[in-house]
Amino acid sequence: MAVIGLDLGGTKLAGALFEHNGEIIFEETLPLLKRSGKEVGDLIKELVQKLISYAEGNGISVNAIGACVPGISYSKTGRVWAPNIPGWEDYSLLEDLKLAVGSREIEIKIDSDRACSILGEAWIGAAKGCRDVIFLAVGTGIGAGIMIDGNILRGHQDIAGAIGWLALDRPFKEKYISCGCFEYHASGDGIAKVTKEYLSRDNSYNGILKQKKIDDITAHDVFEAFEQNDQIAKKVLNEAIEFWGMTAANLVSLFNPEKIIFGGGVFGPAVRFLDNIMIEARKWAQPISINQVKFEGSMLGGRAGLYGGGYLALRILEK
Repeated sequence: MAVIGLDLGGTKLAGALFEHNGEIIFEETLPLLKRSGKEVGDLIKELVQKLISYAEGNGISVNAIGACVPGISYSKTGRVWAPNIPGWEDYSLLEDLKLAVGSREIEIKIDSDRACSILGEAWIGAAKGCRDVIFLAVGTGIGAGIMIDGNILRGHQDIAGAIGWLALDRPFKEKYISCGCFEYHASGDGIAKVTKEYLSRDNSYNGILKQKKIDDITAHDVFEAFEQNDQIAKKVLNEAIEFWGMTAANLVSLFNPEKIIFGGGVFGPAVRFLDNIMIEARKWAQPISINQVKFEGSMLGGRAGLYGGGYLALRILEK
């Protein structure tokens, strides 16, 4: 027996057949290649059918599918909102998955990437054995997978964990409308935006980042410049550390977790700052609970959502 885990991102689709202990039997990754709307749904159906065919060809039965999507999954309808996939503002992914499995008796569950990331880490990653734990995903955007007493916190309409909109600065600025204050300052895209703002204001700067076209600067460039002691890169990343620390403090004070797992593409290179983030968090957090929590980097990296999809499927069968 096996389950299928799917991880849909903004640029690729990954899928895997999992044994119940977390071992991968077979996996495949397909690029989206700028597909949109139903084209992405068709690609998902194609991959699901390929995984099922592989399983059946090797005498393995598939019991359940767990799908991870980059946005909001509405559990009551099976529809999803994925802002970085054109045409997925209100897409019926459950319908596509049902078509892919046909008449087979296969359970299906869909959840957000932030929820699946913490599920993956709880299954075989840094959160294994934890029941109260948070996955802080910092990539192009920012979100949090929040597990309380072993259950994912989803909220009234499945939007809990959209912490990019945390209010961490004042006064309010119009530029926060599209992505939120926290995400604007401390996501991958945010780090690039803030760097560009500093560069456009500082005519005397003549450092490493000056060698690139301002519109082409990415968070990766900022981390590279930081390694070479660039002053603007240091200023931007020190500000990001403050925002990450304040957010971690708020999460600790609200939820009293055992761990906060830092993941996503930015953590990566930013995992070196965990001690600095803890120092900042201690300034703001509830003083007892901050001494009860550990900050750790993700063990699964970019595969947390894929493993989370697998564990999402497995949890259906355990109920």
